[in-house]
Amino acid sequence: MPSALIKTPVDPAAASRAESRARVLPGARRLSDGSVLHWWVEVLLVAIFYSVYSAIRNDNEGSASTALRNALRLIDWQKALGINHERALQEWALGHEPLVIACNYFYGSLHFVVTVGVLVFLYRRFSDDYPFWRNVLAITTALALIGFVFWPLMPPRLLPSSFGFVDTLDLHPTFWSFKRGLVNRISNQYAAMPSVHCAWALWCTIVLVPRLRWPWTKGLAALYPVGTVTSIVLTANHFLLDAVGGFLVLGLGYAVALVLDRARRAWGLHHPSTFT
Repeated sequence: MPSALIKTPVDPAAASRAESRARVLPGARRLSDGSVLHWWVEVLLVAIFYSVYSAIRNDNEGSASTALRNALRLIDWQKALGINHERALQEWALGHEPLVIACNYFYGSLHFVVTVGVLVFLYRRFSDDYPFWRNVLAITTALALIGFVFWPLMPPRLLPSSFGFVDTLDLHPTFWSFKRGLVNRISNQYAAMPSVHCAWALWCTIVLVPRLRWPWTKGLAALYPVGTVTSIVLTANHFLLDAVGGFLVLGLGYAVALVLDRARRAWGLHHPSTFT
């Protein structure tokens, strides 16, 4: 069991200081180690972090020629592995319009809605676990920037028409399309490797499955990454190896967060963003 889930003895002096501070600042939630979280601080931190992440990602798009060259290289890797099936899968899906539209909505909305919902669920129901898993998510997302900055990748939907891919978000507009409006002007079109959609989806599953009560809810949580991989491929927004990259980055993010958490415990420090 991860050390982040192990209960630590409560320091009476720290608990007393935390309780005193909690009376001053509203929205307090005390953890078992005596530190205190405040929901409004967490919201502010998440907003700042995502704003910085988005700025770095969107300001480092890279050139179209480099992104295309990397895409051709990745396609060669997939052919060598026998998994270069995105075009065939999308061609089949295009014959089932309701499925494509459902994938559009899945890709365009659940990525944020479910992840934020899981963060809130953790904060409210498993407060002691929240800081560790919040850090895993943040570190994973930050690590993804390395790929975006140093290995721009042209997604299938932007490849030359000879490759046969269709941008389904543009074909069947849902909430937005990469080809028009504000999203087109500010988004990094080549931020594809690793897939943050897949990294966040697997993070949600890992967090939810051990903590949900009913088998059917556990099953839905377990299937969430499957639905995510399906949607990113059928909408031509990612290659299969992008999903693998997302899962690997999540694993690295977990390892880094675990090392930092153990170091924090060894030094007797409180969770980042908490007050004492």
